[in-house]
Amino acid sequence: MSRRSLARLIAVLLSINLAASACGQVSVSGATAAMERASTYFTERLSRHGGYVYFYSLDLSKRFGEGSASEDQIWVQPPGTPTVGNAFLDAFGATQDSRYLKAAKEAADALLYGQLKSGGWRNAIDFDPTGTQVDEYRNGKGHGKNYSTLDDGITQAALQFLIRLDETLRFQDANLHAAVGLGLDSLLSAQYPNGAFPQVWQGPSEPHPPQSTAYPTYDWRTEGRVKQYWLLYTLNDNVAGNVVATLRLAMATYDDPRYQRALAALGDFLIAAQMPQPQPAWAQQYRFDMIPAWARKFEPPAIASSESQDVIAALMTIYEATGQSRYLEPIPAALEYLSHSLLPSGEFARYYELQSNRPLYMQRDGDNYQLTYDDRDLPKHYGWKIESHLTSLTERYRSLQTAQASQSTAVPQEQVQQIVESLDSQGRWISTYDGQRLVGQPKFAIGQQYLSSEVFSRNLSVLADYVKQNR
Repeated sequence: MSRRSLARLIAVLLSINLAASACGQVSVSGATAAMERASTYFTERLSRHGGYVYFYSLDLSKRFGEGSASEDQIWVQPPGTPTVGNAFLDAFGATQDSRYLKAAKEAADALLYGQLKSGGWRNAIDFDPTGTQVDEYRNGKGHGKNYSTLDDGITQAALQFLIRLDETLRFQDANLHAAVGLGLDSLLSAQYPNGAFPQVWQGPSEPHPPQSTAYPTYDWRTEGRVKQYWLLYTLNDNVAGNVVATLRLAMATYDDPRYQRALAALGDFLIAAQMPQPQPAWAQQYRFDMIPAWARKFEPPAIASSESQDVIAALMTIYEATGQSRYLEPIPAALEYLSHSLLPSGEFARYYELQSNRPLYMQRDGDNYQLTYDDRDLPKHYGWKIESHLTSLTERYRSLQTAQASQSTAVPQEQVQQIVESLDSQGRWISTYDGQRLVGQPKFAIGQQYLSSEVFSRNLSVLADYVKQNR
């Protein structure tokens, strides 16, 4: 390291430490210095082709998305490239430092490279034409699958980041603006006439006659996995909330009434998809006759607690966007039902058996899965119990009923100080694995240290909010 570089490093570290020393207060200059150091390390050492994966070993010899990632692979699924790109936009908005905008544009260029011919994205992008994650890219440099997906918020996250960047650049980047337009057009064409969305698509969805929800009158236990379940009406992995957020952002950014129509249609589907009593909540996916359906062999037709909470939040957002009170009408019964379905631990089971409402799980023997009511020895690759958000959902619903505006809250000083002080001398926020379930399920040993795109993005955005509030 040169003397000049060493002097600059010492100066930055001093500014961070001094900023955090006075009565525990972090100054704006201290926060911006931390943002600069962390972002410099992340862009210069971790970026590949402008994009990012989930995790990195400390020596940077290993990269992880869903499994190991090559040097030419980046991840789209959150918390991958769009998540990091959004954090850079937050930082630019707070500081107007062009380096953050440059990093955001590089992330966007990486996403544009991997946009599929069908208009959306899959979970990863491979810049090696012979790589294991390559797909049929719009730029003609790929081959293979052309399935745009809403699974795990993949296409939605890419679009939300690109829409934000398009607006930041005042719609002057022609390639970016065209890619966003194609992506949104593709999303709208995938929507079924009843307002539902499939999990994946290659082109426009085919219409089906409208139906009302119903419980199966056949033995659903023996039906098994539905072929091409990804074409069914899907709420799995919070499709509703992620699509609602995308359409609402498009509504706010572009002068195009199609986005509000699509949002309202999705809301109408969510109303129609609420199951009848005694379980007025929602399933993960529905057949075209609106009966809950199997997906993967460990995803049975059932009431799904995570998706039900997501739908309740989505309906409230649609109400806020449209002013139509009908989108609030399903919520009281759903909240009451969910409140009576909590486990003794205060969590939800992921699944509740249709009609009986018994918590439903799976036991695994190799590739075989068996339905069970026993929550011992559950497969570790899937989350079988879900955190309850009933308190926050109920509070939000009541505030909408009384027309109370949500109050923005200041970023806590303690949180900012912890973020600034935990940044190491290289500009890294180091995480330590303690056994928690991580996205992509990397095989880390207990106590192993690693770098996380999610932690970087969250910390950078928190510091950006702090700077914005205090400048």
